[in-house]
Amino acid sequence: MRVLVRRCWGSRPAGGGPDARQIPQWRALAGLGASPGGEDGRGVRVREKPPWRVLFFGTDQFAREALRALHAASGILNVHPSCLPRWRGPAPIIHTVLHGDTVTGVTIMQIRPKRFDVGPILKQETVPVPPKSTAKELEAVLSRLGANMLISVLKNLPESLSNGRQQPTEGVTHAPKISAGTSCIKWEEQTSEQIFRLYRAIGNIIPLQTLWMDNAIKLLELVEVNSSILTDPKLTGQPVIPGSVIYHKQSQILLVCCKDGWIGVRSVMFKKMLTATDFYNGYLHPWYQKDSRARPSQCRFQTLTLPTKKKQENKIVAMQQYIK
Repeated sequence: MRVLVRRCWGSRPAGGGPDARQIPQWRALAGLGASPGGEDGRGVRVREKPPWRVLFFGTDQFAREALRALHAASGILNVHPSCLPRWRGPAPIIHTVLHGDTVTGVTIMQIRPKRFDVGPILKQETVPVPPKSTAKELEAVLSRLGANMLISVLKNLPESLSNGRQQPTEGVTHAPKISAGTSCIKWEEQTSEQIFRLYRAIGNIIPLQTLWMDNAIKLLELVEVNSSILTDPKLTGQPVIPGSVIYHKQSQILLVCCKDGWIGVRSVMFKKMLTATDFYNGYLHPWYQKDSRARPSQCRFQTLTLPTKKKQENKIVAMQQYIK
């Protein structure tokens, strides 16, 4: 969220004389000229104070001239949901959850040209990260905190600007955008804790993905596995490798083996939304595996590798050449 702070009125006279009526500067910036309550306004009563003090923006449609005019006064403030310099970039909340941070916060800072999240800090507050919270839940907490902090800064803006401090040079980390490839689970490499962090960080944005019988499958709802389930003889007596899928009838979940243990899956998206029981009946039941031509090693979840942008472009070019 970018915030432009501007006192959009000044002492510019409407006419040439010293006693001439002043035009609020916000009207001049907006190209409205004199107040419509004057000679050309037919007596219409209008608000003389500006309709905004803080202007939020986030698109390229905003006029560059307006940005320059607004930036010339108090500058641009950024409400950033992390304790800068940790997690500079567009996805700080996601990376906070993804990396298991126990403390986070909000930073009110000034923006510097050409580089984001490096400007002076005007105000910063920390909060503990609630255990097992999702990025969406944490966003709600930080949004409320950030709103209150912004109001506090704006109420004492001159003092806040004069007391700004430079960001530390140590502890800098970056929070790049999340891509679809981030959602692909690496069963041989990721622990159960890492997979659950990934689920809590991006699960509501991009469902986690894996590979089943050479087809992509989305894991919609993940749950932690109860310790009593892990002692089940049916589970401990089977040879398993990372990606192995076992249906637990009593809890009605799919148990999937990862690097250091198990995760539970309640529902998946495979052609259509399926519960764990549906998936078992359709794809895991012994009669299906017996009649299927798939090798036993294929009857498990495997790491899905999405094509890179360059590979996709090369594929498109090859198809176009083939058509010609």
